[in-house]
Amino acid sequence: MAATGLNHVSISADDMGESLRFYEELFGMERVPSPEYGFHVEWLRVGDLQLHLFARDADAPKYHHVGLTVDDFTAVYVKARELGALEHMPPFAQIYELPDGGIQMYLRDPAGNLIEVDHPDASTVDRTVVTGVRRIADAVPQDEWNLQATLFLPREAPVAP
Repeated sequence: MAATGLNHVSISADDMGESLRFYEELFGMERVPSPEYGFHVEWLRVGDLQLHLFARDADAPKYHHVGLTVDDFTAVYVKARELGALEHMPPFAQIYELPDGGIQMYLRDPAGNLIEVDHPDASTVDRTVVTGVRRIADAVPQDEWNLQATLFLPREAPVAP
């Protein structure tokens, strides 16, 4: 018996309308039908996966997060800055270039959920617009194993030591 994939992530929404607008406008997600659970739930398409928003009385955990891959990191950064959604969580940099050349930033949605925004190629990011990018390897020492890290897994992943 083994898990065969990830099909969705569920997070809370304090104001469902505000949260739906945030994910639809910032990430281009689209609503899909969802069943009735006796409390308000909305499902959104994210490529072949789904994000589920639910209205419940619960605070979003501080560091739990959803990781989303985007096709235009610079455009998402600009829109997130306009929305006041950029998050700085010391000791983390707001925007990191990863060992594999990818790039990530953190945002908070209207309900306080943390979102990690990822793009596989930091060299395509307009550094005159997206400022303050730090290489994680400059901030935290990386060994050989760490330097193989990638959010965008090849078919054959390295085997843990």
